[in-house]
Amino acid sequence: MKILVIGSGGREHAIAWKLSQSEKVEKIFCAPGNGGMKDIAELVDIKADDMAGLLCFAKKNKIDLTVVGPETPLVKGIVDIFDENGLKTFGPFKNVAKLEGSKVFSKNVMKKFNLATADFKVFGEAVEAKKYLNKIGIPVVIKADGLASGKGVIIPKTIKEGEDAIDSIMTGKIFGDSGNRIILEDCLEGEEASILVFTDGKTIVPLESSQDHKRIFDNDAGPNTGGMGAYSPAPVVTKDMLDEVIKSVFKPVIDGLREEGSVYKGILYAGLMITKDGSMVLEFNVRFGDPETQAILPRLKTDLLDIMLACVDGTLDKIDVKWDNSPCISVVCASKGYPDEYEKGKQIFGLEEAGKIKDVIVFHAGTKDENGKIFTSGGRVLGVTALGDDIKSAKAKAYSAIDCIKFEGMQYRKDIGARAINRTT
Repeated sequence: MKILVIGSGGREHAIAWKLSQSEKVEKIFCAPGNGGMKDIAELVDIKADDMAGLLCFAKKNKIDLTVVGPETPLVKGIVDIFDENGLKTFGPFKNVAKLEGSKVFSKNVMKKFNLATADFKVFGEAVEAKKYLNKIGIPVVIKADGLASGKGVIIPKTIKEGEDAIDSIMTGKIFGDSGNRIILEDCLEGEEASILVFTDGKTIVPLESSQDHKRIFDNDAGPNTGGMGAYSPAPVVTKDMLDEVIKSVFKPVIDGLREEGSVYKGILYAGLMITKDGSMVLEFNVRFGDPETQAILPRLKTDLLDIMLACVDGTLDKIDVKWDNSPCISVVCASKGYPDEYEKGKQIFGLEEAGKIKDVIVFHAGTKDENGKIFTSGGRVLGVTALGDDIKSAKAKAYSAIDCIKFEGMQYRKDIGARAINRTT
């Protein structure tokens, strides 16, 4: 089969890498891909949101399955467009991709289907939002309604910081039209975890649990990023908790949407806060997480292609999804300045040496290949990933591999996995 993977990040590298292990895969194309994917895929110079270009390529090359990595094309309706042209695509249709495309839509769905989530209020005017902020005080969470590359959530330390954030989002348009509306919601306390499921609109199959690290610096300090690393499984998510989340979060949403005529197919991702009163939903994403995917897929034993086709065809109940018991850790190496303005064009050294370490995979994200040399081209550059007998050994392997890698201005967190180790020792 011919596969097209859309996207250019570490998530897409991990997806293509796992799909390349399938005996059924004849060839993988990746649009646009990155500097580390050339060994497993043919790179295609088409941007991930160029719907017409991607459709033309898929038809011309008789693509059997398209896998959409990032959220933007999903929210824009790429699955609908491909489906209308008889092309199989792994991902949700536009009307349900709004679960990620609009936080207001998502919170209203949570409310409609009685999910446990933080109380919230929606605002279309900065003046009214600031009045409400002054009324309820700190702590509070401020969210831009639309897509913001994982950076549209702000937790201000003071009222003044909150007012400035509201002005930046709604008046300064730092996230463009995504900030036309904002949500102010209660700030939940606890430990975050990510649970993703495969679904064909009826059957729900959970992936192994994981935990992302959003802040740029150790001990969750500094601004939010797209994610600085992840590990799987997350000890905070027990078997009983997972069963409860499937029953009280995923089932009501997927069944409820289907009963309304909106069948959800693909990956559904719930970001949870594990509080003293139980798990509460922070957000939904409509695709694989990044960097969670880099920590989860190395543990998947079942053919990923079979799972994806079953989700598209409505036969997921026929697939037995199996996992490796070995924990996995993925640590993001980022460019200097990230998550704000960052440097590019720095040559990366030591990748071959790092890749020789047993059970280590280096997933590329913001990289480009120039005549066989690899250079930085994005904020999050690499996801250095390792499997181990336990979380401690996986962490040691990942950081041992990072010691081999060098590029000017490289920054990374030193504490990915520490929370899990503390919980299990």
